[in-house]
Amino acid sequence: MKVPFYYRETEGIRITVRPAYLPRHSRETEEQYVFAYFVRIENIGPQAARLLARRWTIHDSIGEETEVQGDGVIGEQPLIGPGRVHEYQSFCVLKSATGWMEGEYRFVRADGSEFQARIPRFDLQRDGTILH
Repeated sequence: MKVPFYYRETEGIRITVRPAYLPRHSRETEEQYVFAYFVRIENIGPQAARLLARRWTIHDSIGEETEVQGDGVIGEQPLIGPGRVHEYQSFCVLKSATGWMEGEYRFVRADGSEFQARIPRFDLQRDGTILH
């Protein structure tokens, strides 16, 4: 099975996301579906940029929407130089077997200019890529 991935470029930052379903951590009878997502942030532009904050919107197929905001990613505010990459993984829990996520990262450059890099919308599906 080919692993799905989603990507988007904004102002020299390319964000790639690969989601996966985690059946061993899920409790389907209790409507808890756990999904991992693997994020790769590449600086394909000419200037370094520091990731300051994130905002995610998480949707499930029963109509519930959750917004998550915070500083950096997994406790870090990485400085990503030209040609460099920052990768991390995280997870979310849905009340349904399908849903989707999207969002943005806020970056700042050395000259103090800030910009938003869009995180591509990606699907979360119990029947998609499965990690055991």
